[in-house]
Amino acid sequence: MKLSFLSLASGSSGNCYYLGTPEYGILIDAGISVRQIKKVLKDKGIEFESIIAVIVTHDHNDHIKTVGCLGEKHNLPIYSTDKVHEGITKSPHVKKPLYQAKRVIEKGKPFTIRDLSIEAFEVPHDSCDNVGYLIGFGDKHFAIATDVGHVTDVVRDNLLKANYFVLETNYDEEMLQQGSYPDFLKERVAGPNGHLSNHAAAEFLATHYVPSWEAVWLCHLSRENNHPDLAQKTVEIRLAQDGIVAGKDVNVNVLKRMTPSDIFILG
Repeated sequence: MKLSFLSLASGSSGNCYYLGTPEYGILIDAGISVRQIKKVLKDKGIEFESIIAVIVTHDHNDHIKTVGCLGEKHNLPIYSTDKVHEGITKSPHVKKPLYQAKRVIEKGKPFTIRDLSIEAFEVPHDSCDNVGYLIGFGDKHFAIATDVGHVTDVVRDNLLKANYFVLETNYDEEMLQQGSYPDFLKERVAGPNGHLSNHAAAEFLATHYVPSWEAVWLCHLSRENNHPDLAQKTVEIRLAQDGIVAGKDVNVNVLKRMTPSDIFILG
């Protein structure tokens, strides 16, 4: 079984990812407009009507902006934990409350969407709740961990099970500290329930590398405190220090904030 993976947008202005077969697909988060989702999918040759569900990581606006419209207007089931759904209901940014589209899941309890076996796992972040997803297809696994305050044992264990995964590299530590953010925001971003830095992600990847990893995508880069080339270089240099060659031992790609990625074939 093969899946296609596509990042529609990845950053504080909006996040949305596509994972699908030739027959159907799902979205992970919906923090961009439905119009933009439809346009990107059309440009990539994917029918919007083939989308059958949305799974949500957490309730911050850049991840949930259009879940109400997708759920209630387009009749797509919206899956997330009960606490995330509470956050969605309270969010002033979600114009259409979820009623019939609401699907409640539990961390650590697998569920299925067609051929996909999906399990949510705990990810530390300062939202109502936050999860990553481990998605099984055939004999392979895909995972996503975004808005990661720090890599916990649970995050580590799920990424070690994956062959392909998306991992946050939100900021460069020096850029953050020398940048224009007020001190309280710098502390929030760099805190244990904030975001993951380039160096922290690179250190995790180098010290936990397993040959079963085939591809890693670096996501949710800050506009003010990071740069795609810097994130990629930081990871590749740290991997090389442990004799791991990016592009040979594991593919490393950076997902841009506002620009859709190529379609990657998994499996």
